[in-house]
Amino acid sequence: MTASRRRFSQEFKDELCLEVISTSKTIKDVAIAYGVGPETLRNWLIKYRDSHGGSEAELSVPERARLKELERENQDLRAETAFLRKASAYFAREPRQ
Repeated sequence: MTASRRRFSQEFKDELCLEVISTSKTIKDVAIAYGVGPETLRNWLIKYRDSHGGSEAELSVPERARLKELERENQDLRAETAFLRKASAYFAREPRQ
């Protein structure tokens, strides 16, 4: 049994590429939401950027360092929040003496 190859219009491809570029969604998230393979969308995105002059500006070295620092801080804060939620749930259930 062979799967038939699906065809997508150029408008659909461009719409998905613009969604990835203009929002903070990942390629995988957008691909799953629209029922397209992540690698397929990645290929469309590469072609879109090539044909539209790479509308996304490259980050400078200090900007990359700051972004990495903020991502690490965000991850730490998420872990701390998860811990505090668990702790508050534990103490809310604990019988008082």
